[in-house]
Amino acid sequence: MNKLPHAKRTQILAMLCEGSSMRSISRVADVSINTVSKLLVEAGEACLAIHDEMVRNVKASRIQCDEIWSFCHAKEKNVATAKAAPEGAGDVWTWTAIDADTKLIVAYHVGNRSGEDAMYLMDDLRGRLANRVQLTTDGHRAYLEAVEVAFGADVDFAQLVKLYGPTIAAPGRYSPAECIGAKKVRVEGNPDIAHVSTSYVERQNLTMRMSMRRFTRLTNAFSKKLDNHIHALALYFVFYNFTRVHKTLRMSPAMAAGVTDRLWSLDDVVAKIDAMAHTPAKRGPYKKRALNSN
Repeated sequence: MNKLPHAKRTQILAMLCEGSSMRSISRVADVSINTVSKLLVEAGEACLAIHDEMVRNVKASRIQCDEIWSFCHAKEKNVATAKAAPEGAGDVWTWTAIDADTKLIVAYHVGNRSGEDAMYLMDDLRGRLANRVQLTTDGHRAYLEAVEVAFGADVDFAQLVKLYGPTIAAPGRYSPAECIGAKKVRVEGNPDIAHVSTSYVERQNLTMRMSMRRFTRLTNAFSKKLDNHIHALALYFVFYNFTRVHKTLRMSPAMAAGVTDRLWSLDDVVAKIDAMAHTPAKRGPYKKRALNSN
């Protein structure tokens, strides 16, 4: 079986992490688009495993949560008339939970914007934390029940509810209405009102849009398959948490959070891919076919 050289695979992964499109990567790296797609799937599966194994028992004090919108194949309103829309087509929301101090993405979830998805994020977040935290979300009502079920009274929870002006209807408009204010609402425990904020997680949303081609607005670079979307996010979060030096921290978020004691590289991701690869079955003896005597 043909296998790309190690250096070529790290080059492709680096370009994926830096926002290059898959077709531009295939041209620059001189490989087929199918090769890039296959490596993305392998890297995504490896990164899902890395995050699940490594981001555990996180000692944090302040967690901020938010959701970011994207879509797969077609926007939700166009799915009904879309040609050959696959399963998972339509609006896709990525839920994230970030440690405000270390900037570590502690938990994330890809799905809809429903209460069930909020529950999934909070359950996952609760299982990765080592201590009681102050939690801040936006005013999305789905968080209220999700936090209550996942944490109970063992959390200091507040919401930052933003107030918006009138919606301006215009052709091609995609930005939200102007934010004219915000109010801080205590929900559970005793949160420090001075630290009720979603600024860091919202800045992380911008980093995601800038770092992944499939999140770029008003282009045809959006994800065509939900699985590829999830794999690209898994690769991005491991790249962000483990291999990218945060300019303010001067180390990776994973190092700042004590999850690892060294700066990772994409070589570690390639090594995980190889470790997870199935060992090819030993080929049996060659059997010569009998010649047809007719």
